[in-house]
Amino acid sequence: MTASEVREKYINYFKANPRNHKEISPAPLVLENDPTTLFTSSGMQPLVPYLMGEPYPSGDKRLMDSQPSIRTVDVEEVGDNRHLTFFEMLGNWSLGDYFKKEQLPWIFEFFTKELGLPKERLWVSVFEGNNQVPKDEESAEIWKSLGIPKERIYYYGVEKNWWSRSGTPQQMPVGEIGGPDSEAFYDFGEELKLHENSPFKKEKCHPNCECGRFLEIGNSVFIQYKKIGEDKLEELPNKNVDFGGGLERIAAAVNGDPDIYKTDLFKPIIEVLDSGSGKKYDDNEVEFRVIADHLKAAVFLFANGVTPSNKQHGYVMRRLIRRFAYKMNKLGIITLKELPKLTEQVINIYKDSYLKDLENYKVHPGIGSEIDKFFSTLYRGEKYLDSQPVINAQVAFNSLATYGIPFEVSRELAKSRGQDIDITEFEKEFEKHQSLSRSTSAGVFKGGLADHSPEVIKLHTATHLLLASLRKILGDQVVQKGQNITKDRSRFDFPNSEKLTDKELKEVEDMINDTIQKSLPVNFKVMPKEEALATGAIHAFNEKYADTVKVYFVGDRIENAISCEFCGGPHVGNTSEIGRVRIKKQEKIGAGVIRIYLTLKPAN
Repeated sequence: MTASEVREKYINYFKANPRNHKEISPAPLVLENDPTTLFTSSGMQPLVPYLMGEPYPSGDKRLMDSQPSIRTVDVEEVGDNRHLTFFEMLGNWSLGDYFKKEQLPWIFEFFTKELGLPKERLWVSVFEGNNQVPKDEESAEIWKSLGIPKERIYYYGVEKNWWSRSGTPQQMPVGEIGGPDSEAFYDFGEELKLHENSPFKKEKCHPNCECGRFLEIGNSVFIQYKKIGEDKLEELPNKNVDFGGGLERIAAAVNGDPDIYKTDLFKPIIEVLDSGSGKKYDDNEVEFRVIADHLKAAVFLFANGVTPSNKQHGYVMRRLIRRFAYKMNKLGIITLKELPKLTEQVINIYKDSYLKDLENYKVHPGIGSEIDKFFSTLYRGEKYLDSQPVINAQVAFNSLATYGIPFEVSRELAKSRGQDIDITEFEKEFEKHQSLSRSTSAGVFKGGLADHSPEVIKLHTATHLLLASLRKILGDQVVQKGQNITKDRSRFDFPNSEKLTDKELKEVEDMINDTIQKSLPVNFKVMPKEEALATGAIHAFNEKYADTVKVYFVGDRIENAISCEFCGGPHVGNTSEIGRVRIKKQEKIGAGVIRIYLTLKPAN
């Protein structure tokens, strides 16, 4: 069974009666200027407001999807047979509707009947309870009724079987929701002797053991508590379910092989690496796995409009590319002739799901250019490291800052000498280096807003008018390529071959101020995405939106609005609140990209 078939079976299973879930569109992978995270890292992330009680726009209470996700917290673990930075999460949710007695039998039926996993191979875990929340005997009894014997039901504490966005109940701030969870594990069997041949062989094996015998394939979270004070939780009036299961892991269980890199989601990439390097996967597992995973993440980031840089999303992309480029170098792949074949395999794997319109000839040059840059400094960086008698945190940071050498490269060389780098000290050096840039971006809100001050909100609306004016004067090809708004200015990037003439700049500025002086209302509508698209509202073409979106428009009616965009807000209620604006300057920041700075004019 292919991974695509697993995905399709999951979607169809939860759509069918009596489950009757609504399939929702996956959230954008890249979250632009979100203060909490750069990327969507799970299917539930966009649903947090609704899990906290806000009604879902369409009124549905049963939702499900398959969500591409990126998590870099485990980047150091990539290279074993189960960890990834890019993965796909199957998810289903109950927003105050069904609960444990429905969820656990459904997911059990999906695993055993739809996918054909032997129930004898399934082990589960439940919450052991503490002084605030009782032991989850209800889930344990449900599992027993499904045929899971008590010997295969394990109880764990808050570190393993509790979920909230912040962690354990002690880590939750007042007002946050969370609850116990129940995980399902696939047992690859004692016969593989994975435990006996692991670093954990002297410990007792159990479902959460890291030996590789067990693989978590799903987690049902029962969001039923809200923190109301120090060490005090109260039950929510509406209890929710949040299920997540990694597609790659489920596919590995279906294959009966604990190595997720042997699924069809990775096999084509591995085969190109095998033929291109002349080396075998079984002899170079770590290198092959890091390249395959990080390459996949880089292609998806490119597809979502990210390019390598030293900031935020671009920095993560650069780090991933350089990590896998170093592994390519170790395999002897020091030319880039194999790269187009590798990126093509990633696109082919997802061409029927997420990368339908991505063309390989646009992808591999962008990634290849970053690899070229890295290879050009790698030799000098390694020479610098070789010249150091001790490779410590300071040396590792210097090699990163000067030559762009990833920390992992420095650490690997240090280990080969029997030395060790204090990662805490390295992170301190890195923090010192980043403190200035972080101080300017730490409070950035989603949509490019630094905060929700009156000045920022005025400039946000003025930036919508800027885009509308640019499109009037230059044409409808003008779209937003980037945006950042502070209380002092709005910075707006858009595609154009040349800077605007002085005459064009004045026309744009005058058009914005004329609209402001008309005292037009600024309204919004929440509507289905397809209906919003039909209005002609401006939106990002490389971004995946939810099924229901918010559209802001300037004017009395959306049909003849001066500005109409997909946007989360906030905005002024009337253009007259803005005052007047001026275009402070423009600059060309790259091939075919112009940046304009817009400011508020002081009141007379």
